[in-house]
Amino acid sequence: MPTAAPVEHIARWRDAYAALRRDLHAHPELGFEEERTARVVCEQLAASGIEHHPGIGRTGVVAVVRGRRDSRGASVGLRADMDALPMQEENDFAHRSRYEGRMHGCGHDGHTTMLLAAARYLAETRDFDGTAYLIFQPGEEGHAGAKAMIADGLFERFPAQQVFALHNWPGLPPGKIGITPGPAMAAADRIEIVIDGRGGHGAHPHAAIDPVLVAGHMITAAQSIVSRNVAPIDTAVVSLCAMQAGNPGAMSVIPSHARLVGTVRTFRPSTQDMIERRLRELVGSIAAAFGATATLRYERVYPATLNHDAPAEFAMAVAESLVGADNVVRNLDPSMGSEDFSFMLQAKPGAFARLGQGGAEGGCFLHSSRYDFNDDVIPLGAGYLAALAEKAMPL
Repeated sequence: MPTAAPVEHIARWRDAYAALRRDLHAHPELGFEEERTARVVCEQLAASGIEHHPGIGRTGVVAVVRGRRDSRGASVGLRADMDALPMQEENDFAHRSRYEGRMHGCGHDGHTTMLLAAARYLAETRDFDGTAYLIFQPGEEGHAGAKAMIADGLFERFPAQQVFALHNWPGLPPGKIGITPGPAMAAADRIEIVIDGRGGHGAHPHAAIDPVLVAGHMITAAQSIVSRNVAPIDTAVVSLCAMQAGNPGAMSVIPSHARLVGTVRTFRPSTQDMIERRLRELVGSIAAAFGATATLRYERVYPATLNHDAPAEFAMAVAESLVGADNVVRNLDPSMGSEDFSFMLQAKPGAFARLGQGGAEGGCFLHSSRYDFNDDVIPLGAGYLAALAEKAMPL
């Protein structure tokens, strides 16, 4: 039978933590700029009498909660991300972003709040044998904040034996938790293609080398990589998401240069290597065919998020103890989104889970300009994080 003691305990604080979450939502900060957020985190931890250490990985914070005993030297890391996105919010509720071009469009305000609630619960009860490290991470959205914290001595100073993270998931209903062993989130690579042609008059294209035309052929050819080079049982995405060339006010001017920017998502390193190789071949050969030149910058930003088998099974068992087996989605389909928790999973065994919050059916998915975190799931998410520590380090 499910035993949801942490959830029930934390549910008493639901309104207070919902207000805190909304305050964080109204004051979003981008990667490595989370000065106010880190200050709020430290204030909340101090109010609960919790040891904490700011400035880890620039703006990260690590809290330390010790159990009633430490007979085995056990330790667990629980991680939440704190940063927002550089996007304009289109919501009209009272706690919408107060800043132009910044928004908590991925729920990191909720993640931070849930970990704070879990920290308070663990500090009040201390029903475990060991040490819980609560990791408030900066710069997840493209800044590799997890990597920065690790480089700053995260696991040397706070030697967690396992690490766990939880991300809200609008595609699952509230009350459900999804986990999968193995690949959970894809690797994220950034691609930038710069095409150099020869500018000219739009009425005399024969005297020019049109980089816009070259870019069009590259966009089309890039889509053939997944359909004709990636095995059908494998998974990959190549998306060219931005193009810059010319001036919209100059209808008859062929520009000299064009730039394409996009992303590649994969799970297997061999597929990642193949896509980079094929892109280089296509970019060079297509440019040469039109008399232009082109360069490809291929940047491997985040590796795939790969859950370790035993911690994933443990995380599923913990989730089942809280919500019952019917509400735990085992083998949840991997997402082609990415997560820099992947760096922590390269350093330590652990697992990444997704917490149902609903909303996807109404268009409120992650990175939507109308996204908002569902405050009703704060007790479950915080209770799950706390239960991971209690059950990994039982008295």
